[in-house]
Amino acid sequence: MIGQGLTEIERLMLERGVIIPPTEDELPCEDGEPMETDPHVLQLELLRETLRLYWKDRRDFFVGGNMFVYFSLDQVKRRDFRGPDFFVALNVPHRTRKSWVVWQEGKGPDLVIEFLSDSTAEKDKGEKKRIYQDELKVTEYYWHDLFADDFAGFILREGVYEPIEPDEHGRLMSRKLGLALTRWNGEFRSVECQWLRWETPDGKLLPTGAEMAEQEHKQAQEAQQQAQAAQQRADDLEAMLARYRERFGEIPE
Repeated sequence: MIGQGLTEIERLMLERGVIIPPTEDELPCEDGEPMETDPHVLQLELLRETLRLYWKDRRDFFVGGNMFVYFSLDQVKRRDFRGPDFFVALNVPHRTRKSWVVWQEGKGPDLVIEFLSDSTAEKDKGEKKRIYQDELKVTEYYWHDLFADDFAGFILREGVYEPIEPDEHGRLMSRKLGLALTRWNGEFRSVECQWLRWETPDGKLLPTGAEMAEQEHKQAQEAQQQAQAAQQRADDLEAMLARYRERFGEIPE
């Protein structure tokens, strides 16, 4: 089986090198293989959730991860490349997708992040880096190890990846997104880890939904406390004026 949903004639044509551009509805979109660990799954969700919330009013992007990315029919035949752990594509329709098909979308991802592990690090730093540079021509490529000090980024210049130098805070700036990638030690969904997170250039973390709700609750509490304090000051002033009237009479105009 070269592709799900293809007719026998289409399969024969593909085998003979005749170009038929199957769409995401015709190409495999899953292989039954989960990501390596729960933290890797959570890392994907952390990056995806915070960016989607930050861009909630935009309709010109797609954030994907742990899904197939197709860039050639030869790749469809070989099935030797699945796709990145996390990616962002800009200036595309904001819709749900089964997989990312370059000839259907008219472009590849603009930014890719791989989450390193013992079993994938060599491939992520070698073969996949070459694919992102030469085949998909991804403008920015990053990798991060949740359990080790291995964090790097690259930008495509004249067809070749050049390292992105960290800023004074150890962050890697994404020119495509106008955001920084920073390592953050903390808890996300009850898991403590060194997470990769988005940050604004001025140093503000893009919040998760839970962090936004917590901040809104804190602001509501502060507003209530300020209102109570203002009411207490008004009550104290009224009580003081009442005592003055009892002693001296009405205050002259």
